[in-house]
Amino acid sequence: MSVLAINGGTKVREKPFPAYSVIGEEEKQAVMEVLDSGVLSRYLGCWHDDFYGGPKVRQLEKEWADYVGVKHAITVNSCTSGLYCAVGATGVGPGDEVIVSPYTMSASAVAPLIYNAVPVFADIEPDYYCLDPASVEACITERTRVIIVVDLFGHPFDHEAIMSIARKHNLIVIEDCAQAPGAGANGRMTGTLGDIGVFSLNYHKHIHTGEGGVIVTDDDALAERMRLIRNHAEAVVEAKGVTDLNNMIGFNYRMTEIEAAIGSCQLRKLDGLLSDRQQNCAHLNERLNAIPAITPPDIRDGCTHSFYVHALKFDSEIAGVSRDDYINAVRAELPVTELREKEGVLLACGYARPLYLQPMYQKKIAYGPDGFPFVGPHYTGKVNYERGICPVAERMHFQELFTHELMRPPITSEDIDDIIEAFTKVWENRNELTSVPTVST
Repeated sequence: MSVLAINGGTKVREKPFPAYSVIGEEEKQAVMEVLDSGVLSRYLGCWHDDFYGGPKVRQLEKEWADYVGVKHAITVNSCTSGLYCAVGATGVGPGDEVIVSPYTMSASAVAPLIYNAVPVFADIEPDYYCLDPASVEACITERTRVIIVVDLFGHPFDHEAIMSIARKHNLIVIEDCAQAPGAGANGRMTGTLGDIGVFSLNYHKHIHTGEGGVIVTDDDALAERMRLIRNHAEAVVEAKGVTDLNNMIGFNYRMTEIEAAIGSCQLRKLDGLLSDRQQNCAHLNERLNAIPAITPPDIRDGCTHSFYVHALKFDSEIAGVSRDDYINAVRAELPVTELREKEGVLLACGYARPLYLQPMYQKKIAYGPDGFPFVGPHYTGKVNYERGICPVAERMHFQELFTHELMRPPITSEDIDDIIEAFTKVWENRNELTSVPTVST
């Protein structure tokens, strides 16, 4: 019987996993062309042809719109900025509510707060981890204006059900597809499943420009409002003839020419990178199925998954040990990944602690010390952020779900063999874990 590494035994693997590095000679050449041109940005924060940016920005916007199949693509300096533009464009303001996911990166829930609206957390699906349509509908009040859905881990949200709910209640749907470029449902790509889609080009996404984002929509009016918010709207509206001034306080959310040039190169690589991830995850799913306590991710009929991370479930009752003890023991068998050594092994219990448990929501303090906008003259609701409001999200995070990034190219089949060996070794020797304390979450 092998001694587990967490108990002093020999690790399955010491050699670091290869870095996920998608920058090549094409990007270097594109950057040099921008540098040689002398035009690193061409934006002007006034009404002028350069209000819309330089040639590389416009090129990427056209390429992205063509790839996704929409009329409008608007580049920004981050997906976070894109979400802020999207919420602002809808006209959301004080007293309004926006339904959001509890289980995602914080920005998609904070976006309503930028406009002094109140986030309301609906629960997630236990199999796909996107917003549960039934929970969404239960959260709707006369104050609801927008639903922000998240294609979590790369799986598209249930667009047929949620868009039906949105149309019934006259709501706008913003799709946070930061983790799902190139995925789709029923022949339509992510980003087009709601009214507005927002992608990320942050350094740890499928493709990246360091920092950056892209917003997409087929709605002409929303597109122009998002372009205004991106680039100093208040200084532009008069000369442009804009009469609806709601949320026309602008920001500087602009992308540079260097980032856009890199983005064009990266977009051409996306399909190949997605295929590699999908093949690696299929290989892992097949092998991990041999462990009775592990359930690989499910995929909704008609959907394709882009696998930002590989998310699986662990059944502690079948295993006889907790998820945390088991995953921590697997982590001890494996090495770090190149370029991300300080992060430890890229395998974790859960994903993001349910957002409503953060201090801002628990104390209901955002702007000033008195609880605005959660309380105040504009808001007539009484939002609940108590533990237990999203039981599925809490169960997934604290008990069942685990995620890893050990499927990103250039991970090889030999690398996957080592990963499987680590999971199998711990499974076969899990009786050793009875003396290992559970790590609190």
